[in-house]
Amino acid sequence: MSVAKPLTSGFIMKTFDCKMCGECCYGEGGINVNEEEVERIARFLDISPEAFISGYCRELNGRLTIRTGPDYFCIFFDQEKACLIHPVKPAICSQWPYYPANLTDKDTWEMAKQACPGINPESSFKEFREEGGQNLKSSTKDQTNG
Repeated sequence: MSVAKPLTSGFIMKTFDCKMCGECCYGEGGINVNEEEVERIARFLDISPEAFISGYCRELNGRLTIRTGPDYFCIFFDQEKACLIHPVKPAICSQWPYYPANLTDKDTWEMAKQACPGINPESSFKEFREEGGQNLKSSTKDQTNG
């Protein structure tokens, strides 16, 4: 069994330990950003929000999304360095793998577990759901206090 990982929020995670592999960073159109995230990431990159949008985003289905590179990974994912904006990554990235679909549908969770090496294969769906609920509460609290 894997070693539990302490979090700053005070609880121990047994079901997920990010391996920084980038599997969740692959694919187009999945990383939506809102105005606050645009401003935060632009500040981190030391550019204007407008420059961030024109250089790193595109509109897809009425939403602003972070572009992918020619390899179809998020433009901010580097194979050697991992996420280049990790300290200010969008909420959707912070929530992985605790997306509502993974928390509510066991088959979807099983697919995520096969795709993501950070999801503990020995954890139960019940454990995953419990930790996912705690993680989402913590990330929501962090973003509102941020």
